[in-house]
Amino acid sequence: MYSKNIKSTCEKRGRSTGNLRYSYKRHLREKFIELLLLLAAFFSVVITFSIVFMLIKESITFFQHVSIWEFLTEKQWTPLFDDAHYGILPLVSGTVVSSTIALLVALPLGTTIAIYLSEFASYTVREIAKPFLELLGGIPTIVYGYFALLFVTPLLQVIIPDLPGFSLLSAGLVMGIMIIPYVSSMTEDAMRSVPMHLREGSYAIGATRFQTAIKVVMPAAFSGIAAAYILAISRAVGETMVVAIAAGMQPNLTWNPMEQAATITAYIVQVSLGDLPHGSIGYQTIFAAGLTLLLITLIFNILGHLLRKRYRETY
Repeated sequence: MYSKNIKSTCEKRGRSTGNLRYSYKRHLREKFIELLLLLAAFFSVVITFSIVFMLIKESITFFQHVSIWEFLTEKQWTPLFDDAHYGILPLVSGTVVSSTIALLVALPLGTTIAIYLSEFASYTVREIAKPFLELLGGIPTIVYGYFALLFVTPLLQVIIPDLPGFSLLSAGLVMGIMIIPYVSSMTEDAMRSVPMHLREGSYAIGATRFQTAIKVVMPAAFSGIAAAYILAISRAVGETMVVAIAAGMQPNLTWNPMEQAATITAYIVQVSLGDLPHGSIGYQTIFAAGLTLLLITLIFNILGHLLRKRYRETY
C-alpha cells in the first residue's frame, strides 16, 4: 500500500512537471509571436517616417531656391524650361478635377452596390458578384489607362465632338470605375457588421427593407462607410497611370474637365523617367510635389479619423 502511494505521488509529480514544461514552451511561442507582430508594426512605422523624412529633406533644399509663397500662389508650372515657374496650382487643379469626377462616379455606384449586396441580394448572388468586384479592383491601372484612352475617349467624342484626345473627363470616369470595388466592398462589410436586431426592430415597426437600409443600417455603419469614402478619396488623389495616359501631361490651370491637364502624380512620373541630373532644381520639384500630395492625403485621413471617432457605434 505504501509503495502504491509513492508511485502515485511520483506519477502526479511527473505529470505536473510535464504540464509546467508545456506551459513554459507555449509561453515562449506566444512571446515569440508577439515579438514578430511588434517588429512588423515597428517596421511599418519606420518606413512611414523614412518616406516623410526623405520628402521633407529634399523639399527643404528645393524651398531654399523657391519661396513657399511662389510655390503656392504662382499660376504657372514650367520647372523644366529656361523661363522656369514653380507654381503648384496647375497640378493641384488637375488632381482635384480628375479626383472629383472619379468620386462622383465611384461613391454613388459603390454605395448602391453595397446596399444591394448587403440588404437585398441572396447568398448565391452575393457569392457570385463579390469575386467579380474584386477582379475589377485587381486589374492593373495601366490597363485602365489605355481603356480610357482608346475606348472611353472615342466614345465621349461621339457625344462631345469638341472633346480633345486627352481630357480630365475621360480619366476621371475610368478612375471612378476603378475605385468602385474599394467603396462597395468596404461599405458592404461595414453594413453587414450591423447587428441583426436593429434590422428586426425596424421591421417590427413596419419599415420596409429599403427604409431599414437607408435609415437604420447606414447610419449605424457610418464610421465604416466614412472609412471607405476616405480610402476612395486617397485612391483617387494618388492615382498615377490612368491620368498619365488619358489626361495628358501638360500642366494647365483649369477647372474644366473637358480640357487636358497634368496631375501631381503624372508630373512625378514624367520627371522620374526623364534625364534630369540628380540634385538639380528640376529634379527636386518631384519631392515638393510629392510632399504636397502627402499633405493632401493626410488631411483627408485626419478628417476620416475624426468622423469615425465622432460617429463610431459600439454594439
